[in-house]
Amino acid sequence: TLVEPWARLYRDSSTLESGVAFVHLGGLLAAGGFAVAADRGTLRAFSAGPERRRTHLDDLAAVHRPVLIGLTVVMISGLLMLAADLEPLATSITFWIKMGLVALLLGNGLGLTRTEQRLRQDPDSSRGWTMLRRLSAVSLTLWFAVTLAGTLLTNAS
Repeated sequence: TLVEPWARLYRDSSTLESGVAFVHLGGLLAAGGFAVAADRGTLRAFSAGPERRRTHLDDLAAVHRPVLIGLTVVMISGLLMLAADLEPLATSITFWIKMGLVALLLGNGLGLTRTEQRLRQDPDSSRGWTMLRRLSAVSLTLWFAVTLAGTLLTNAS
């Protein structure tokens, strides 16, 4: 009953529903776009020379802020969509799979950040670059899996 006024307003306004969905997808596009580009750069830098690798570490540092802003927008808009459709989503297996994938994505992002920080201390560490490459590959997979789960969720509702 706490979210019922919002749910009613959301259901009764296709403009509001479209706006929140747009903000959600826009945030996903921004965060995911920056992250996917950074992951691609990591995969390319893995087989590059030391100078290119150091430059890439600087590029990675610049990506964190836009990814976090985009993810914040996604989470706020996602909470608004959840509040508008709480009962069916709370029991949806697809919803919980998506939330699990988001949790894995956030955990992987933390691993990427920590590995990047370690590489700043030792930019020539082959072990560090191997780990960064693996985490980037996982990141790419998770961004697309979250997008797929969101699509399935939209069609399941």
